[in-house]
Amino acid sequence: MNTHLRRIAGALLLFAVITGCRRHAEKEHDEPTPSTTTAHEEGDKGHEGIPKHVKLDKRVIENAKIRVEPATKEVLAPTLALPGEIAADPDRSARVSSPVAGRLTDVRFREGSNVKKGDLLALLRIPEIGKVRAAHSATLAKAAAARANADRLGILADKGLSPAQEALAARAEADALEAEGKATGEQLAALGMGASGGGSELALRAPVSGTVVARDAVVGQPVSTDQVVASIADLQGVWFLARVFEKDLGLIEIGAPSEITLNAYPNEHFSGTVEYVGKQIDPVARTVTARIRLQNHDDLLRLGLFGSARVVAKQSVSAAGAPNAPVLVVPRSALTEVAGKTVVFVRTAEDQFELHEVTAGDASAGRVRIIAGLREGENVVTDGAFTVKSVLLRGTLADED
Repeated sequence: MNTHLRRIAGALLLFAVITGCRRHAEKEHDEPTPSTTTAHEEGDKGHEGIPKHVKLDKRVIENAKIRVEPATKEVLAPTLALPGEIAADPDRSARVSSPVAGRLTDVRFREGSNVKKGDLLALLRIPEIGKVRAAHSATLAKAAAARANADRLGILADKGLSPAQEALAARAEADALEAEGKATGEQLAALGMGASGGGSELALRAPVSGTVVARDAVVGQPVSTDQVVASIADLQGVWFLARVFEKDLGLIEIGAPSEITLNAYPNEHFSGTVEYVGKQIDPVARTVTARIRLQNHDDLLRLGLFGSARVVAKQSVSAAGAPNAPVLVVPRSALTEVAGKTVVFVRTAEDQFELHEVTAGDASAGRVRIIAGLREGENVVTDGAFTVKSVLLRGTLADED
């Protein structure tokens, strides 16, 4: 009997142990661990929206030169879309060549390097320099002897001891030799060589300051007078040469504001004005060239880049003949992107700014129409929007950390 009871008690104990283990396993499966809960909460926090408001210190506003202006309603002037390309200003560029044939002995510039006016670019050995210098010295010596002889004959002629004609002939010969000596001296000076010395190397120097955009110079290379060894251009200020079609020629004028977009930088915009309109029609393309000066900010512009210019046209009415209605506009510099959305920053207080998601419309010479997201009179950040955006995003990252 006791044995039977012990068997029943053992079975009950085993059943209790198995049931307890099963309940403990189910509890662990149903309840998340502390680490799992924290990760989930952090994931939800990371997907929160970007804040709409940012506060800047007054010193930051001053240092970043943040400026605002109210959004206003204006009549967007009609524009002409003109294709074209970037070109160097001929008055601020130069092609370097040698005035005489020679052979390069030293090259001290590279393509892409910046040079200043007067900088040494290369040295050429000119065998003929020795001959020119020798002829110059010989001519000066003959001129000195001829002048002394003319002076002597002049004195004798004054005393009646020599014919006056001989004195005049001697003076003429001395004048001719001195003129010849002066000419050879100027020739040496034009080559950058002194009248004295035994050197036969010619120094080629930069005629203008700028960037070397092309190089055709190797040590030991023979150089002729018609060969360009370097092309230099000042790329701080360049031209956009826009092509104006014949039918649009009456709509463009000097001084018209324009905005250029290049194929290489579709999100960048360069402002300029029309400086010159060509006087001759291209007989093949039936276009004239309109020259627009641009400032090369951030060193983005390269010679030969293609793009399009939107130039404000003369007319101020729509194609239908009715006056254009005023629309809400802001400067293009006010627009930026945050999280893939086009936004502007509105100043709500002296040191507080608010993000507004906007819908942009047509543009004209740096002014963009705002279809939605902004009200007339709101003070929009026009200069320094990048700084406001950076502070806003930096605060977002700090919150996530």
